[in-house]
Amino acid sequence: MTPFGARLRELRRERGLTLKAMAADLGLSAAYLSALEHGHRGRPTFALVQRICAYFNIIWDEAEDLQRLAELSHPRVTIDTAGLSPKATALANRLAECIDRLPEETLDRLHRLLKP
Repeated sequence: MTPFGARLRELRRERGLTLKAMAADLGLSAAYLSALEHGHRGRPTFALVQRICAYFNIIWDEAEDLQRLAELSHPRVTIDTAGLSPKATALANRLAECIDRLPEETLDRLHRLLKP
């Protein structure tokens, strides 16, 4: 599941909406919305995020947060290390190899370390 998918599911459940009902209201298929929640689709478009914000009546900071989550939610990431140091390339490859085994607390520490 992606960060966007997790937040979308949370918003939907907080409001007691079924996946099917929300998809119909947004003019999407339930299969697409499910795939978006589960991270089986790429990140949503800016336009779709805006439609979702309008649907949930999300404004200001919360809308910006949802857009940022969408930007961070591509389930298949490619890192181009061409022109970077060998250490950068090794780190990118090592992370790709072991990210599925990192404990949540390690992921939290990495997020804090890399926070803009």
